[in-house]
Amino acid sequence: MKDLKIIFMGTPDFAVAILARLLKEKYTIVGVITAPDKPAGRGRKLNESAVKKFATKNNLTVLQPTNLKSTLFLEELKYLQADLQIIVAFRMLPEAVWNMPILGTFNLHASLLPQYRGAAPINWAIINGETKTGVSTFFLDDKIDTGAIILQTETDITSDETVGVLHDKLMHSGSDLVIETLKLIEADNVTTTIQPEKATKSAYKIHTETCKINWNDSLDNIYNHIRGLNPYPAAWTNFINNGKESKLKLFDVKKEIIDHSHEIGKIISDKKTLKVATKKGYLNILSLQLSGKKRMDTASLLNGFSIKPDSKTD
Repeated sequence: MKDLKIIFMGTPDFAVAILARLLKEKYTIVGVITAPDKPAGRGRKLNESAVKKFATKNNLTVLQPTNLKSTLFLEELKYLQADLQIIVAFRMLPEAVWNMPILGTFNLHASLLPQYRGAAPINWAIINGETKTGVSTFFLDDKIDTGAIILQTETDITSDETVGVLHDKLMHSGSDLVIETLKLIEADNVTTTIQPEKATKSAYKIHTETCKINWNDSLDNIYNHIRGLNPYPAAWTNFINNGKESKLKLFDVKKEIIDHSHEIGKIISDKKTLKVATKKGYLNILSLQLSGKKRMDTASLLNGFSIKPDSKTD
């Protein structure tokens, strides 16, 4: 059994894997801090975060503050008497929170800091065509993802990798890195590296308009854009067919580099395949989701859906 008393803060599935690993390694989790429940779906039923569901199932103490600076929350946090706090995919913390434990607060971030500071590092690494990324642990300070680095692990990105696949790879390597970091802290053997103030690449939050495909971009950039958003939140385009416009999400795609005379954005289709004309080639669409329908492979969609000769993307 470990003597450290730890508070864990996180919200999505990525954080659940790290919390599960901490429990597996027999670390003492005295509290879990996660996002408040939010109404979702047509019935506006309250939806619990992935971390809350896991923590509740494992009988852990859960706090869901709406205001991280409130006196009540700070008192609840102090009452837990944690030695250390671990943050994975949570909100920016006020100094009164991250500076509370005697051993400090460290964060796991899914990039090789200082590059890709921000909310969506895994997405942007693929969108930008990177061939390497990784995970970093660092002690929190008063800015976003700028604290002193403790450890880093590098991970290769293959040319056809989607953000979903890379997310899971980094989730597992991140779990290992958190345990390595904890062992250094327990042994009082931590050495840190101060980050440079500025980074050349950022990972700002993904918005709906960020996901829209620019068909006038290069074939490589379009391909990277789509796989960097597959499966979530998904790249999309306006789809014009038979005079009607709808939203089309694209998932699995393949590049076809070839000279052609088609207008950019033109859709070419037969009964089983569908591709879009781009600069210096086509983008073959292997799986997609038409507005109002489920995600499916292209052949299944075309089995009961007619693509007109004048159809195009915009």
